Amino acid sequence: MQASAHTGSQRGTFGIAGLQLAMASGDNLPRIAAEVGAVARRFPWVRMVLLGELCGYGANPCFAQPLPGGAEQFFCDLAREHGLWLVPGSLYEQHGEAVFNTTPVIDPQGRVIARHRKLYPFEPYERGIAPGEEFVVFDVPGAGRFGVSICYDMWFPETTRSLVMLGAEVILHPTMTNTVDREVEIAIARASAATNQCYFVDINVAGELGVGRSVVCGPGGEVVHQAGSSREVIAFEVDFAHLQRCREHGWQGLGQPLKSFRDHPLAFPAYGAARAPSAALDALGPLRLPGRD
Repeated sequence: MQASAHTGSQRGTFGIAGLQLAMASGDNLPRIAAEVGAVARRFPWVRMVLLGELCGYGANPCFAQPLPGGAEQFFCDLAREHGLWLVPGSLYEQHGEAVFNTTPVIDPQGRVIARHRKLYPFEPYERGIAPGEEFVVFDVPGAGRFGVSICYDMWFPETTRSLVMLGAEVILHPTMTNTVDREVEIAIARASAATNQCYFVDINVAGELGVGRSVVCGPGGEVVHQAGSSREVIAFEVDFAHLQRCREHGWQGLGQPLKSFRDHPLAFPAYGAARAPSAALDALGPLRLPGRD
């Protein structure tokens, strides 16, 4: 998808609720429907709901189904009922002989506008899951551009940088982590936000499936909120004007890493090439010392 320039002064805030739910393996769809409905009633300013990875059924590929399919349709009906953007974690997708870990993106009319297949399954533990090959970004009219990644994807910094090169300002990142490396993932989330001057929304599961500790980071790597280990509803606002100013002037008037990355012709030994063109980075203007405007 070709990125387009967004003007921060024309945009305001956008409400998101991350649902860190205490789940077990099995059919969690009725519970999810109740939680989404509760958010819609309690926080009418929320326009998007994001859930943790594989929260619908747990991490067992025996629940894989084709997409479109029954579970995805359930989520489409739920989004349409409440008039919300819904990113329902992920589902195991049966596609021929392959199984993918896939996140649908559903608009308020109940339409699937994109699907992201996890690029890096958690090898060697997530066995038998095929890797995706495409980067997914999508626009919310009047708000901004969002990118999608799943759990282990963020351990590869090229994934977040690629989404940002495609214009992403907010990274939606469903996770299922139940291991001792959660502290490291929180550090990666903060670093991803800071080095890419984006919001990074990392929503984990809790209960039997995960250790919780979801984290929302702002475009300077600051922690907007870090959850505990049990069920939690994380409702917050993305400030697109603030994000645009951070990218143009630096967070707190300091570093402007996207511009420096854009302007350096360095060829990276890991890739044997310099950076690719990016309309989104070109739209940020010149790298210069901020004034008093």
